[in-house]
Amino acid sequence: MLCSEPIRAEDHNRAAVRRPAPFIVGVARSGKTLLRLMLDAHPLLAIPPETNFIPRLVRACGSAATPSACFVQTLRSLHRWDDFHLDADELQRRVDSTQPFELGEALRAFYSLYAARFGKPRWGDKTPAYAEHMLAIERLLPEARFIHVLRDGRDVALSLRDVWFGPASIEEAATQWCERIQAARRQATGVGAYLEIRYEDLVRDTESVLRRVCEFIELPWSEGMLEYHTTASERLAELVADVEVRGGLRTVRAEERRAKHAWTSRPPDGSRIGLWRTEMNTEARQRFQHVAGDLLVELGYA
Repeated sequence: MLCSEPIRAEDHNRAAVRRPAPFIVGVARSGKTLLRLMLDAHPLLAIPPETNFIPRLVRACGSAATPSACFVQTLRSLHRWDDFHLDADELQRRVDSTQPFELGEALRAFYSLYAARFGKPRWGDKTPAYAEHMLAIERLLPEARFIHVLRDGRDVALSLRDVWFGPASIEEAATQWCERIQAARRQATGVGAYLEIRYEDLVRDTESVLRRVCEFIELPWSEGMLEYHTTASERLAELVADVEVRGGLRTVRAEERRAKHAWTSRPPDGSRIGLWRTEMNTEARQRFQHVAGDLLVELGYA
């Protein structure tokens, strides 16, 4: 689904000289890391680990006396800062070079510096929570093009069973799946460029889906994207930060964060599709469908 609505004329003028930047969003465990690694394997495009910091930067820099310093200080204070492997002084120089300070330009400085690590001219983002902030992100970065990855919610619920951020019950899993997809679709009605793809299609018909994504973000086709799995382990090795979760009640070690994506080091695996049919018992299936049945039908899942 592609939803279009005009954005401000001045934003169009400024975005005209910028290349589209993919922002991958969606519910956790829906295949977003897979798509990130596929696109990141393109010789022109680099996508960092999850950022999660844009809403925080909006709050922090909006009233700061020295917003450029606040921008870099806020990034360096994040648990995930070390995942990006950037020189903070170089980032500060790049941010300071764009005066007067604009948060959008500062964000471009961050993303561009990250892409420069790999000698690539283009950048993107993959952060699930940005599905609920697409309007705000587009105001800052009019070149943003949002790609929403959908997956059968019953398989999502199974995949969430053994991760630290998983819901406490099957009803909670179903509720979160519905609410987050619906929130993203509400945001999508107001942004200029939005595309939905399915995890199942990405795995079963990888090249066709990637070609559609490339067309959407105006990126030339590269066969290298189909070989993403040969470099996936190297890319995931960037995750070196230990992250506090659940209000600081638990610390997730970097090796745990890497381990939950270990399957991306193999070619697309269709056996992960429809696991709910054999691994979700009848009671759990009925409880999930009681909450999320209407959306499953709307999205075409049996």
